[in-house]
Amino acid sequence: MTAYLAGFANHFATQAIPGALPVGRNSPQRVPFGLYAEQLSGTAFTAPRAENRRSWLYRLRPAANHPAFTPYDGAPHLKSAPFDAAPPSPNRLRWDPLPLPPPGAPVDWLDGLVSYGGTGNVAEQSGVGIHLYAASLDMTRAFFCADGELLIVPQQGRLAIDTELGRIDLAPLQVALIPRGVRFRVALPDGEARGYVLENYGALLRLPELGPIGANGLANPRDFETPVAWFEDVDEPIELVQKFGGGLWTTTLDHSPFDVVAWHGNLAPWRYDLARFNTMGTVSFDHPDPSILTVLTSPSDTPGIANCDFVIFPPRWMVAEGTFRPPWFHRNAMSEFMGLIEGSYDAKEGGFSPGGASLHNQMNGHGPDQASYEKAVAADLKPHRIDGTMAFMFETRHVVRPTRWASTSPTMQLDYDAVWTGFAKAQLP
Repeated sequence: MTAYLAGFANHFATQAIPGALPVGRNSPQRVPFGLYAEQLSGTAFTAPRAENRRSWLYRLRPAANHPAFTPYDGAPHLKSAPFDAAPPSPNRLRWDPLPLPPPGAPVDWLDGLVSYGGTGNVAEQSGVGIHLYAASLDMTRAFFCADGELLIVPQQGRLAIDTELGRIDLAPLQVALIPRGVRFRVALPDGEARGYVLENYGALLRLPELGPIGANGLANPRDFETPVAWFEDVDEPIELVQKFGGGLWTTTLDHSPFDVVAWHGNLAPWRYDLARFNTMGTVSFDHPDPSILTVLTSPSDTPGIANCDFVIFPPRWMVAEGTFRPPWFHRNAMSEFMGLIEGSYDAKEGGFSPGGASLHNQMNGHGPDQASYEKAVAADLKPHRIDGTMAFMFETRHVVRPTRWASTSPTMQLDYDAVWTGFAKAQLP
């Protein structure tokens, strides 16, 4: 059983061997056991104290101890912003689940990443990349992303993630974040796995402000779990792949990169159980905005408008009086990329399957399909519990540009627009 430290963005101190963690100094002249002190910074050195994220690592060898990187030709469908290989599309798009690798042709988590689209520009540190993965092979190499932090959302199959700062066991209905630059590898305890990844180039994901909600509600800091120190003392060749400037690069180390014996700071991987989200909602009338379901946000330079939000639609009670309860028809300034982990989504009666995805770009109308609408307007509005479901949304202020692969994929549902074609004209008196 993996051990964890609790709390979001707290300052942690953890050691795998007693006495390995220096006391009173971050980089003493002589680190215990001859370990090397190294600072990992997730923000600028001069970022305000409340937003500054960094950790001190004490390791067997400096991370700088590696040969030159050369271009890596794997992960053929992993792309990066700017996503300009295909034109942006105003059309509502939906995809069937990403197929798992066929028997006899296994791929690991890295090579199984497929980019569906994104926004912004890696070089400008703005926007996001949106990827799905389908894998059937344990990683034997290590990987890190220099372009952004990675929010991993499993849909099928558990992940065992070894990172420089500890081990994370991850299952569907949990999410994990790997900070920018942190080396990790992924094993598949169930033999195969599928899910979603948000690559955030912008401001670090954080808990949203609660405003009039007050002190309690939504995601609570205590429920974010950070791994304790763990290390691997192996002197054997291991491939190290990095994503840098939108491209992939590889080198080979003569030792394991997971050799951090102790660390302290507030930049670290974490996991979060979505079942712990404290859902808020109306107890009178009207449908609250989906912002009330925000787990994490990456702010932009405009207050109140996010570079990206991570929003979930978990099991919850619906009790509003005289109110259309599913999401209403809407056009808005944010673009919405949705995924489904389990069950069904209450605004779609069919076609949106677990492991699938949809994209509704800004200012283009969408909402419930005809079957969901007719069911909702005829419903007896007693208290009703939505259960056995978990959908989510990556929502951004920018237009999400689909990749060429996503635009031409056989998983795309070419008849998606038809779900809105059967509505009868309203009859005026």
